Amino acid sequence: MFTRRYSRPAAVAVMIFCALLWSTAGVLTRHLDAARSFEVTFWRSAFCAVFVILALLATRGHEALTALRRPSRSLLVSGLLWGAMFTSFMIALTLTSTSNTLVVSCASPLLTALLTWVVLREPIAGATWLAIVLAVAGMAWIFSGGVQAGSARDVLGMCIAFVVPLASAINVIVFKRSGHAVDLVPAVCLGASFSALLMLPFAFPFQATLHDVQILGVLGCFQLALPCMLMVVAARSLSAPQVSLLAELEVVLGPLWAWLGASEVPTLATLQGGAVVIAALLLNELHGVYANRQRMQVA
Repeated sequence: MFTRRYSRPAAVAVMIFCALLWSTAGVLTRHLDAARSFEVTFWRSAFCAVFVILALLATRGHEALTALRRPSRSLLVSGLLWGAMFTSFMIALTLTSTSNTLVVSCASPLLTALLTWVVLREPIAGATWLAIVLAVAGMAWIFSGGVQAGSARDVLGMCIAFVVPLASAINVIVFKRSGHAVDLVPAVCLGASFSALLMLPFAFPFQATLHDVQILGVLGCFQLALPCMLMVVAARSLSAPQVSLLAELEVVLGPLWAWLGASEVPTLATLQGGAVVIAALLLNELHGVYANRQRMQVA
């Protein structure tokens, strides 16, 4: 599962599955009893690190630990970027609103496309640029009603939140530059370990109940570790902008989970913006199918 190369349609399906798992964070955290902020991040990251180690041992044996003991430069960089993403989001939430934090994360597809163009020197199709603009606009529309930056604290929180899309975009570029030469799945474990260690001093005194720890275990293993590992593998078969665009489905699916599991009825802006995001993703994928058929006919 974590070593194979997927076909393009399979990689798209895997990325949709990843977004589905990522999007469960909001509805699951609504059911926590006492754990909050830094403690949530600590437990989630700790469970994530343990899950990745066990998954690697089960699929690759003890050789998987060699990469963690002597990480290559690409593996270490990717691990630091994962750690930055895992921690910055929570720190931002302690300084500003959820809407402010999430609307900043909408920049990820655009940043990824720009870095792909500048760093990898890969041309970006016009349809992909259009899909990115539509997706960013749709996601911004979802959260625009709740965005406020009226204080220095809000501005600082949004600046820290910007680390998430920036680190995500750079990480996808690291995936693409490394190709098959370096296996970056273990980097998820490094990132989770960095995050857990960084959050540990701020997590005291622990307040999580046994019920909380169980929920955080599910979050760490199946909302964080599994989809992040699968994303690394799926990225081998997709362009960097495609990976980033598909990952943003999380923003659309999250409110739907909250509606079904926590009775939080989505606003009209959420439904409208979500429809725009889905339309943008369909546009990009249909263009990809058409372009592949054209290349096959020419060949």
